[in-house]
Amino acid sequence: MYQSKISGLGKYVPENVVTNDDLAKLMDTNDAWIQERTGIKERRHIKDYNEESTASMGVKAAKIAIERAGISKDDIDFIVFATLSPDYYFPGCGVQVQEALDIKTCPALDVRNQCSGFVYALSVADQFIKTGMYKNVLVIGAENHSGGLDFTTRGRSVSVIFGDGAGAAVLTRSDHNGQGILSTHLHSEGKHALELSLKGPSTQKWVPEIIEENNQENPDYYPYMNGQFVFKNAVTRFSEVIMEGLKENGLAVSDIDMLIPHQANLRISQFIQKKFKLSDDKVYNNIQKYGNTTAASIPIALTEAWEEGKIKEGDKVVLAAFGSGFTWASAVMSW
Repeated sequence: MYQSKISGLGKYVPENVVTNDDLAKLMDTNDAWIQERTGIKERRHIKDYNEESTASMGVKAAKIAIERAGISKDDIDFIVFATLSPDYYFPGCGVQVQEALDIKTCPALDVRNQCSGFVYALSVADQFIKTGMYKNVLVIGAENHSGGLDFTTRGRSVSVIFGDGAGAAVLTRSDHNGQGILSTHLHSEGKHALELSLKGPSTQKWVPEIIEENNQENPDYYPYMNGQFVFKNAVTRFSEVIMEGLKENGLAVSDIDMLIPHQANLRISQFIQKKFKLSDDKVYNNIQKYGNTTAASIPIALTEAWEEGKIKEGDKVVLAAFGSGFTWASAVMSW
């Protein structure tokens, strides 16, 4: 079995900054209310949907990751794209990236695991490299949330949370045993699927019904979240899946050099940090300026932590995510 390691990282967020005060002009909310419940101060939203999209943001992040990996686009053997907000119902964003980057014919896979999407995608890429099938895998997490949010008071509990952006990583076969991804751990519990969901449009309420109804008041077309229930499950599953990864590799919490949690809510991250007694320099959060970018949140945060010199060679890095499905996952790496 081969080892895989992250050889390049990249991120991209739209230039358009949307503050809490900006949202207060659209709905009954305010900066203090949003920060108290989520920790978010601002987020990025696509300004022109004709110019930017989920796929195009992924392409921009990917170009940076490929360059930093020190390889050519034609060295990419496989593309794995994680998103809940693809440009089209089909085809997926993976093939759009392949075309936009002018990568030679290669497989492209789309992962639909929402907030856990990037860790799931990373795990898929890791397995293909470990078995020797591929050498360089491009993994992308990208989201265009702003195009489908309810910016009225009715939707404020959800719409203030989400932002747009993309992050990318190049996974490469490593010749150094013990360096790279040590293990990944994936879980799901479908009985809670509707507690964090977007039910329509879907094949259960598809094009003819949409055209016939054209009901502007139908809330099914916007995301729904049972916030307190999601929070309670998140803090439990975050803790479990982090400990699972540490145990698998004979590590203790004290061995963590950097924890990158999915940026769902600053209060969740702070709860986990306090529970594990981790110092501020061992947990990276950037939800304050980007909001929850779902599948993009971990690669954006991982890229920023690395760019800021907070992750060094030999560090034990843990990624952990929880989200819709419910799904949750972790990855343990030796940098």
